[in-house]
Formats: sequence, structure tokens, C-alpha cells
Amino acid sequence: MPEEGSPVSDAPSIPVCLSVAVEEGGKGQRFPVSVQGADAVGFVIRYDGVVHGYLNRCAHVPIEMDWEKGEFFESSGLYLMCATHGAVYEPATGKCAGGPCRGGRLQPIPTFESDGQIFWTPDDFIRPAMA
Repeated sequence: MPEEGSPVSDAPSIPVCLSVAVEEGGKGQRFPVSVQGADAVGFVIRYDGVVHGYLNRCAHVPIEMDWEKGEFFESSGLYLMCATHGAVYEPATGKCAGGPCRGGRLQPIPTFESDGQIFWTPDDFIRPAMA
């Protein structure tokens, strides 16, 4: 899996949710994507006042990470943690910070905020969900 995709210049940004729906170190928002033609899920979280987007797929074992829908942070709100095997990731970079992910990282999804909304931008790896 590539570290990061290249932006797709003709791809429009896609709204995820209102900015107020993603609280600092709290619940994230899931959204549908497509990876190599297969349905998948992305998510956005807020950390240090900035939104970050990732593919909802643990680097240890490619399974969804949330404890419950949208719950990605461990109890301190400082790290993202896979609910299945306890792999821990830095929220701002997606880099493995401990557990069985051993130097892996989450697949980033380009995200940004504008006019009170959070958007994501497709790249050459993560595309809009198939209808």
C-alpha cells in the first residue's frame, strides 16, 4: 500500500460533515470511500485543533479500527487505537506509536476545513465510494 496518494487534479473535494461534528480528541466521523474498486471507510478526527483523515484500516491487520462507530481515540484522547489488537497511532501523522503495528502507519486521506465544513479530496489510491 502506498504511503500517500497523489491528488487527483480534476477530483472535486467531497463534504464529510459540519466542523462542529468533530470535537478535539473525541468522536470522529466515518465516510464511504473506494480503495482499488472495493468499498471501504474513511474517517476524520480533530487533534491539536486540526482535522486529520485516514482510511479506517489498521496497519497491523487490515480491519476497521473504531471501538464503536466513530470512536477512534483511546481514553486519554492522545492516541488513536485499534479496538481489535491495541495498535496505537499518533493522531497528527498516523504513524505507529506502539503495539503490533511495528513501524506501520495509517493511510492518510487529504482533508481540510472551509466555511464550517470538513471535506476530503480523492487521490490516486482513495476514490469516492462506488454508487
